[in-house]
Amino acid sequence: MDASLALQYAIIAVAVVVSAWVVVKKQFPGPLRKVRIALALPLLHEGRASWQHALGRWIAPAGSLVNGRIAGNDCGGCDGCG
Repeated sequence: MDASLALQYAIIAVAVVVSAWVVVKKQFPGPLRKVRIALALPLLHEGRASWQHALGRWIAPAGSLVNGRIAGNDCGGCDGCG
């Protein structure tokens, strides 16, 4: 396979991944938030390396702690914030 064909495949793959990410963020914000929390929490435990804490903070969705739970403006949760 020559380099130009490999470059074309790489560009198409990046475009497909970006498109899929946009669709998931727009169509499934609640489940995406739950998945991000589930992936981030194990990385934020005490005793983990600093790079794992940084990765966990990067993965975790933006939000604040309300009544001991993570909540945000667009969480789509139980409406217990109001």
